[in-house]
Amino acid sequence: MKFEELYNIAKSVLNPKQISKNSYAGSVAVAILSDNGKVYKGVCIDTPCSMGFCAEHAAIAAMITDGESRVKKVIAVYQDGTIIPPCGRCREFICQIHDDNYKCEVMVKDNTVLTINDLLPVRWE
Repeated sequence: MKFEELYNIAKSVLNPKQISKNSYAGSVAVAILSDNGKVYKGVCIDTPCSMGFCAEHAAIAAMITDGESRVKKVIAVYQDGTIIPPCGRCREFICQIHDDNYKCEVMVKDNTVLTINDLLPVRWE
């Protein structure tokens, strides 16, 4: 599957909205292609006190629930359609859920693809 297809999938689940007095959701969406070819989607939930989570965490939770953990490709999209790289916490999280995920490809901006290894060159073990 091409990144263009993953971009369209991620963009399709964007749904920015206020979900309570102080919390927002859906301003970032992600599409993750698994080793088995299935696409997992997620959106962020932003809450006070850092209790929310990133879109990548939502998609990975669905992936783990479905019995998968190896990531082939990742693309995250901001509410205006801009491609954004995963934050450091998500990069590390992706690395930790499967030993080969350091090889996964991440589109970090339009026409720029790096691996998790590129984004985390000196990982702890």
